[in-house]
Amino acid sequence: MSLREQLAIQPAAANGWAEARAAEPPAQASRAYQKMKSRVHQLLLERLDLEAIEHLSPERLRDELSTMVERLLTEENVVVNAVERRTLVRDIQHEMLGLGPLEPLLADPTISDILVNGARQVYVERRGQLSLTEVSFADDDHLMKIIDKIVSRVGRRVDESSPMADARLPDGSRVNVIIPPLALDGPVMSIRRFSVVPLTMENLIEFRTFTAEMSQVLKALATAEVNLLISGGTGSGKTTLLNIMSGFIDAGERIVTIEDAAELQLRQPHVVRLETRPPNIEERGEVTPRALVRNALRMRPDRIILGETRGTEAMDMLQAMNTGHEGSMTTIHANTARDALGRLENMLAMGAANMPSKVARTQIASAIGVIIQVNRLTDGRRKVTSIAELTGMEGDVITMQDIFTYRQTGVGEDGSVKGYFQATGVRPRFIERMKARGIVLPESLFDPSHRME
Repeated sequence: MSLREQLAIQPAAANGWAEARAAEPPAQASRAYQKMKSRVHQLLLERLDLEAIEHLSPERLRDELSTMVERLLTEENVVVNAVERRTLVRDIQHEMLGLGPLEPLLADPTISDILVNGARQVYVERRGQLSLTEVSFADDDHLMKIIDKIVSRVGRRVDESSPMADARLPDGSRVNVIIPPLALDGPVMSIRRFSVVPLTMENLIEFRTFTAEMSQVLKALATAEVNLLISGGTGSGKTTLLNIMSGFIDAGERIVTIEDAAELQLRQPHVVRLETRPPNIEERGEVTPRALVRNALRMRPDRIILGETRGTEAMDMLQAMNTGHEGSMTTIHANTARDALGRLENMLAMGAANMPSKVARTQIASAIGVIIQVNRLTDGRRKVTSIAELTGMEGDVITMQDIFTYRQTGVGEDGSVKGYFQATGVRPRFIERMKARGIVLPESLFDPSHRME
């Protein structure tokens, strides 16, 4: 039986496949197209010499695939118009060379997140807003093939015995996968896009994440080797800000980065990148962030950059900050700077159950210099809502003072958040540290009478 007969496409359809399916509901037409694409894909695999194509360049292979698809459609007498033909050729190329239906989304630089909720539902985030796309997979098996292609690239696996996995794409984008039986409605995949061209301080000023005046302080904090904790919720831009702050570290310093999935893009010449490893199917071979932090201390680092603090590694990270690795940085999930301190204290308790609360707080207060709070507002925009300096202990309480804050004044008719940045008027103690390193900030930066929209 020919391809045309299998797909029940009538040769009399003058305008091709789309017109032949015009009377069908969109979902049914989509299924017919998926069926046609799957069949063409299968025929291609039967005819291709897999050993021969391994030696072809991606551009040559793309051309060869285009030629073979055109030949198949002609041989099987499938009547499709020019637009449908180009679409089919493109989709087959994506299946063979990339990640199938996800390729157009990955090529769109405005998309920051791709959320696959089963084979039939794919959402994307643009400028902080979620929207449903028309992208779909043929079925769960099709989606699983794409998932396997992603996780196998980084030497990981996902199946019923190991139904969760973290991976990354070649461009550094972070991928999380969870499949049945844990995911009840089919495989679920979340892709946190990674910008090919990293955002800069100027970009964030343009986006009004913070102001030019605040950027001077942030740059000075990184240059003056102040220990930094970047706090914020999921998707608030913590890693982006950490990457930008790390960019101001002197090129002569040795930097060790530790991450669950490598995202940081440091441009300095002397950077050592470490990545954790999950346990294998026998629950062996796991390498935790804490083990990497401990190992990093033996690698003669000037600074340690920990992608995220979420467990017992907090103990070793704070000790590193207290013992000569000044200017180290990390991020933490928390809604406010004060909440971040509470979470750190809980993590210390996880690593040393008998540690008194006052001892834990003293260690935090002496290790962390500044907490930068980043929040994602209701309109999807990210803002640095506070830059707070830790000033020590009063009794059993860690004392903090805000240097800059963001004050929300209302919400516009279009849902956009209205507000302004403002210095609190407090002259931070780290000014003296900066002067000792030859960094002089103008006093006008801390003038509370100046509102920065």
